[in-house]
Order: sequence, then C-alpha cells, then structure tokens
Amino acid sequence: MTAPLRVLALTKYGRLGASSRMRTLQYQPLLAQHGVQLDVRPLVPDAMLQARYGAGRYASAALLGAYARRVRDLLGAGTFDLLWIEKEALAWLPLPLERALLRQAPYVLDYDDATFHQYDLHRSAAVRRLYGGKLDGLMAGAALVVAGNRYLADRAAQAGARQVEIVPTVVDLRRYPPTPCAGPAEPTRIAWIGSPSTARYLGAVAEPLRALARRTPFVLRVIGGGDMRLPGVPTETVAWSEATEVESLQGAVAGIMPLHDSPWERGKCGYKLIQYMACGLPTVASDVGANQDIVMQGTTGVLARGAQDWVDALDGLLRDPPLRRRMGAAGRSRVEQHYCLQVTAPRLARLLRQAAGRGPEDLA
Repeated sequence: MTAPLRVLALTKYGRLGASSRMRTLQYQPLLAQHGVQLDVRPLVPDAMLQARYGAGRYASAALLGAYARRVRDLLGAGTFDLLWIEKEALAWLPLPLERALLRQAPYVLDYDDATFHQYDLHRSAAVRRLYGGKLDGLMAGAALVVAGNRYLADRAAQAGARQVEIVPTVVDLRRYPPTPCAGPAEPTRIAWIGSPSTARYLGAVAEPLRALARRTPFVLRVIGGGDMRLPGVPTETVAWSEATEVESLQGAVAGIMPLHDSPWERGKCGYKLIQYMACGLPTVASDVGANQDIVMQGTTGVLARGAQDWVDALDGLLRDPPLRRRMGAAGRSRVEQHYCLQVTAPRLARLLRQAAGRGPEDLA
C-alpha cells in the first residue's frame, strides 16, 4: 500500500469562515478515505475572525502574527507533496515574493469568488498597476486551478493556467436529510441565508417584496443577515449557526438569491441556492453568473430578470403548493446528482493526486 498524499491546505479561515469551511474543511474526512491527508493551516483562526466581527477590523498585531505564521508554513512546505491554497497565500503580497515562497512544492489554487477583482478593479490606479495581474501570475504557475463556476474558470484559462477544473461549492447530504416541501404552515416563509455583509443584496428586491406583500401574505426569514429590515416587508431575523442552519431553512417554502449584475457577483458560486435545493425548496434567483447554471428554469426554480419576474414567480409559488413540491423535489434530485460532497469528493481527490504527479494507480 502506497503512502497517502500529504497536502498542506492553506485556507483563509477556520470553520467560522464559510468559504474555507465549504471549499476545504468539509472535504477532509472523505478525502482521507481516498488517500489524501490534509494538514489545514488557516491564515485567520476562528478567534481572530470573531474578534474582527466585534471590532469591525483586524488588530494590527494579530494580522502581523497571522502573516508570520503563514510565511513559516510556506517555508516548511517542502515536507508536503502538494499545497492547496484558498485564493492566494498572502493577500497584498507582491507577486514575485509570493512566487518565491511557493517554490517548495507544486500548488493548487481554489477560487469561489472573483478575488482578482479586488486588485484589477480597485479604485486606486496604483493598486491596479501593482497588483492587477497578481492572481493571473499565480494561476499561470499553478499545477491546477479549481474554480467554483465558469466565470472563475474562464479567468484562470485566460491567465494561462495549465489545468482548470470546475468544482462547485456543495453540501454534505448527511447534514441535509430529505424533507417534503412545507405545507400551509403559518406564517408562510420565504428564506434568505447569508451574512451581514451580503444582506445588502436584499435591497435589490425590496420593492418586489413589498409588492408581493400587498398581494399575498408571507414572512421573509433572514438567516445570518443581522438586524435586517425592509420597510413594508414582514421580516423575521434568525441568527446563523452551523448547527441550526438546515433546520432554519426547512421552515420555509421557497428560497431567494438576489444579486446585482457586476463582475464581482458573476464570480459568486450560488451556494445558498444549493442549500435551498438540498432542503427541497424551490428557488427564485437573479439571472446572473453561476445562478444560470444551478437553477433549471421552470423545473427547480425561476431566474428573475426584472422586478415583475420576482413578484410573479414568488406569488405563483406561494399560491401553488403542488408547484412548490414539484420544484422542490426536482431541486433535491439535482443536488444529489451534481452538488453534493458525496459526488465531488472522489473527483477532487483524483484532481489533487494528478496535480501532485500521482496517478490513480498510486491510490492507497
């Protein structure tokens, strides 16, 4: 039996960070079953992220300490077969310096956001000039770029990446037991899940939701968005936790994902849509980016292109329980086939082994 593949996983966050939790940490047990051993080293540990939520920014000493730890990790990476890096190893470090630190082992880059736009679309011309091509340079040197959607994959290909693979952000089916679409419970809830920083997207559908409220009674359940209020829209706020997020979603009859149509939003991976579908909820989403690939128009949900689309789609779902059940069941089936850890983990294990120069015959 050959030795397992030893991978140093350089995540941005610990479990409190959604991107790190879903793109890396949730894979750890299943990858181990496929001979891939992860040693996870977050740049920002949970305690540091929690402190930032309270203070609104990172403490300078904590940030310097985080960067020092990351440099030490990179300098010692030669004992590993592969580096698996979330986005970039050290944000705002110039490309030549980061490249120098990445010489210890072949590396894989993983993207679930258009992080390159924080540089190439920055308001400062100096930042655009100095850093605009940083992530392109990193992608060109990677053994593999794993992208959460087509927009991100296209950027990696344009940058000259040797291999680019799309692996969506997925759910673990063990955490999402199948449940029937909700019946005529009171109040009828439409769900949105996210964070205080992304709750601003609800403003894009404030007027359609107000118009809907004048037609049909419902409550907007905002999970994880903080104290979010939309005048004229009956709203309840629910604190997010990893332990209760599924239960909070299962109390709704539909899920929504409004977005603006801009370069940054086109890089988003539509994870909340996959959560809704895993819970058997029909979805209504902006016709933007990865939403177009996830939602099957008229089958698992509706892609809304304007305000009236939002009103009509949600009104139809609220008034038609059989339609909700059909769309919810179709969405659940789609998750089981394409958007779950049980499907993507074996494929990701193969990709990581290939990036490290291991073939399938080397599988332990």
